[in-house]
Amino acid sequence: MKKLFLSVLLAGFAFASVDINSASVKELTSLKGIGKKKAEAIVAYRKTRCFKNVNELTKVKGIGEKILKKIKKEITAGKCKRK
Repeated sequence: MKKLFLSVLLAGFAFASVDINSASVKELTSLKGIGKKKAEAIVAYRKTRCFKNVNELTKVKGIGEKILKKIKKEITAGKCKRK
């Protein structure tokens, strides 16, 4: 029973989405192809504007279509929390 519970729990984490409008640098670096510098660039970008959708991530310097394609299924663009 414990193994089944752990399997379900781990599967949930595998499909968890990272919200590019609110994720921390640490959370962003969990994405394939996103290192500390790119994560910091995402956070800096969203200080002045929000991402309306995940495709807008390519507006951040250093993030192109290749990286977006790798992480697209793992990210969301949730409600803007910028004031």
